Amino acid sequence: MPVKSVPIQHTSVHFRLLQQYLFLLKRYPIITKSVTSGILTALGNLLSQNLEARKKAGAIDGTGVARYAVYGLFITGPVSHCFYQLMEALIPTTDPHCIIKRLLLDRLIFAPGFLLIFYFVMNILEFKGWEEFEKKLKGSFWTALKMNWKVWTPFQFVNINFVPVQFRVLFANMVALFWYAYLASVRK
Repeated sequence: MPVKSVPIQHTSVHFRLLQQYLFLLKRYPIITKSVTSGILTALGNLLSQNLEARKKAGAIDGTGVARYAVYGLFITGPVSHCFYQLMEALIPTTDPHCIIKRLLLDRLIFAPGFLLIFYFVMNILEFKGWEEFEKKLKGSFWTALKMNWKVWTPFQFVNINFVPVQFRVLFANMVALFWYAYLASVRK
């Protein structure tokens, strides 16, 4: 007996968006993750600016939002996708210690490297020189890394061990929405 499917137009908007996202994720995984990362990273910066605007009067910096969007689109999406795929290949779930190994790989290798890339790329996108890059690193990198370990470790434990690999970038992006708001404020 054939199964009757529900026409797309009779489903909720949320369901149709989810269906479209899943289709794009399957067909174009890196592009979909990159665009999603760009949007959510920009929203994180916008959130940071809105929080700061409440403290002091100031307009939204559109170039800041654009810088974060570019970072998410060209760095966060593709790099995270490749990292999670590589992690699956290097440390398969059949490894008896995969939970610990994955977490250590993420926290001790990926997190510091990815944070360093963030500082470097943002420095370039802000048209700052090497001296300014060194100053930002010395001034806030270690603080940001320690905060990264505190904030991200429980989320990444869940993400890398229990979230299906195709959804890990999205899961991390949802957490990163608030993380980028923090980074935008700490880098100032």
